Amino acid sequence: MQKRQLGLFSVSAIGLGCMNLSHAYGTPPDAKIAGDVLLKALDLGYTHFDTAALYGFGANETLLGNVLKIRSGEFMLASKCGMFRDAEGKREIDARPHVLKKTCEDSLKRLQTDVIDLYYLHRWQKTIPIEESIGALADLVREGKIKAIGLSEVSADTLMKAHRVHPIAALQTEYSLWTRNAEIAVLAACKKIGAAFVAFSPIARGFLGGELRDVTVLPPKDIRLPMPRFQGENFAKNLKLLDGFSKLARENDCTMAQLSLAWLLAQGDHVIPIPGTTRIDHLAENAAAPDVRLSTETLARLDALINPNTVSGLRYPAAVQAEIDTEGA
Repeated sequence: MQKRQLGLFSVSAIGLGCMNLSHAYGTPPDAKIAGDVLLKALDLGYTHFDTAALYGFGANETLLGNVLKIRSGEFMLASKCGMFRDAEGKREIDARPHVLKKTCEDSLKRLQTDVIDLYYLHRWQKTIPIEESIGALADLVREGKIKAIGLSEVSADTLMKAHRVHPIAALQTEYSLWTRNAEIAVLAACKKIGAAFVAFSPIARGFLGGELRDVTVLPPKDIRLPMPRFQGENFAKNLKLLDGFSKLARENDCTMAQLSLAWLLAQGDHVIPIPGTTRIDHLAENAAAPDVRLSTETLARLDALINPNTVSGLRYPAAVQAEIDTEGA
């Protein structure tokens, strides 16, 4: 697979978001199938694996540690701190320095490694200066427990404040044709400081893959169900976008998912999408996306078809929106 630069690392142009191997979308696969997906990803040329302490309440890190330890050195590993489940199972944001350091120690054990290549602050806790949280992560770099620092779901202003404390290698946030917040400021800010922009949910949480046409088939705990774009009239309006999108995919001899990823790759050479999947066929499909070349005309047609004016509904419910720091909704 083609490569892109992420800090000191040269990684596959398409990375693997590992969250849904443990929770969030649909029903997670069993450990054997999840392990097969991870190993097949390596065989297909994926060298960028993304997890977090939050995912599966630690189970996702444990999965990666158990499966990937036999092929250590073949990939760059990213994890996250600052957001986790408390003893009662409630999601909690806590970016106090001592908590971040404790979370890192726990993650190192689950991942069965001595060092994490890229460690993100999963959420900025707004009651704590970003400089304090980044200072704690900088300590971890000096101690040799992590190699690089990233940020997730923050604004360009917060990114620059953090970067003044310690170089930021990557900023991760949602980015796809139907989520364009990054274009307001952080894409340019990342380019300015030489940071990679890691795009999660690059296929619009599966929507732009074209297979999800009925949300009633989703299991009760699927995280898409409370999201405004997947509800009622909003979802009905958004479904109408897929006919034109499918037509453009056919014209470009690619799948809808590949078209989504190819559009993202065309937004800048510092953009690295990390789609997630539980299926090996989708894994191979996504890996081929860098080979899709889109003309200027096709890019313009895609922009006109799916953009903030044509997508219906906010990306998060109000309570989650309040937790993040990104520009726009």
